[in-house]
Amino acid sequence: MSTVAPAAVPTRRAPARGSRALLLALGLLAAGALLVLAVGLSVAVGARSVPLGDVWSALLHPDGSYTSTVVASRVPRTQLGVLVGAALAVAGVVIQGLTRNPLGDPGLLGVNAGASASVVLTISLLGPAAGRSVWAAIPGALVAAVAVYLVGSGGRRATPVRLVLAGAAVSAVLVALVEAVSLTQPLVFDSYRVWVVGSLAGRPPELVGRILPFVLAGLVLCALLARPLNALALGDESATSLGLHAGRTRLLGGAAATVLCAAAVAAVGPIAFVGLAVPHVVRSFTGSDHRWLLPYCALLGPVLLLASDVVGRVVARPGELMVGAVTAFVGAPFLVAAVRRGRVAL
Repeated sequence: MSTVAPAAVPTRRAPARGSRALLLALGLLAAGALLVLAVGLSVAVGARSVPLGDVWSALLHPDGSYTSTVVASRVPRTQLGVLVGAALAVAGVVIQGLTRNPLGDPGLLGVNAGASASVVLTISLLGPAAGRSVWAAIPGALVAAVAVYLVGSGGRRATPVRLVLAGAAVSAVLVALVEAVSLTQPLVFDSYRVWVVGSLAGRPPELVGRILPFVLAGLVLCALLARPLNALALGDESATSLGLHAGRTRLLGGAAATVLCAAAVAAVGPIAFVGLAVPHVVRSFTGSDHRWLLPYCALLGPVLLLASDVVGRVVARPGELMVGAVTAFVGAPFLVAAVRRGRVAL
């Protein structure tokens, strides 16, 4: 006489799932604490550093003193770093999910170059003020994304390496267009040369309010797509069998990623590797569940960007190194590691 205890398996698995969810939730709190620390350092560190205790006092009780003025001048820069870091990291993880491409990144896939070209053409036609609008960057980002996908697929399956190569080709064409326009028009070149490296410095404080609605809308839409992105990771046929409309998910996800990238590029210029490095780090301990990937990236993207900005201020003091250059140094090893890991194939 044999006995079977089918209930024993779920009983053992449920606590494991619960404990993992608890650990990931605690990890989110830790990521939030890191973000608070990065925000504090961003406000405190500069050509003249301010103790963190004085930063807190200046924020709560501004008195018009020199320290209070310095802290107030750094707050918009820090706010901009939080928005741009979150936008780039979340856009990166969504692009990777939509294309099932571990090398998916707004910079590698030509989206940043498309937004840059659109901004430069807008400056050329309508002036520098018009070029700071997010609407100036959206058309180029969208056209570049579509062009990379069409070139990378070429009637066949769009593998990660093909998409990266297509992104490089499209980016080269767009960069050539940008340089041709900027070098022949001095007014455009003056605006372009301080913007192209990617920097949080020297941006007008009102820029935060201009891009905030776009970033929030993009982040909310990406959060709503967390479950569809999980289903899409199983393949189009499996996702369809689960009731998912794959085409609609790609359309909405692509629109959200485009808006996020366009807002970031219009605000601070093209910043590379944030959208590649942060999702790779997060995925190493959360797995591929976008319900965890997206909030972690929204918190750790600003941490990377603000930390890079602080490093740029420290290593070149009393001047500073542009944050786009620092993120390139930090993010490039992640691209090498992703390729050497053997997860991408022609």
